[in-house]
Amino acid sequence: MHPIVLAWALAQPAGTRAAVLAAAFTGGTTRVTFDGRTVEYRSLDELGRALSVLHAAENTAARQPSVTLASFSREGSR
Repeated sequence: MHPIVLAWALAQPAGTRAAVLAAAFTGGTTRVTFDGRTVEYRSLDELGRALSVLHAAENTAARQPSVTLASFSREGSR
C-alpha cells in the first residue's frame, strides 16, 4: 500500500471506516468490525487494496473542478 494512503487513513477521525481499516492494517489483523458488521480479509494486501479504493473514492469526490481561462483579442479582425 502506498504510504500516502495509510497516512490519510490514520488521519481520519476515530471510528470512521478508513480509521478502522488503518488500525487493522497497522495491527496486522485481517478481521475488521465496522457498523456492526465483521469482514474478514484474506490478507493484509487485500485490506490495503480496500483502503486504496476508499482513498480514491473519497479524494475523487473532494477534487475541485478544473478552470480554463479563455482570452480573446480584437486585433486583426476588421
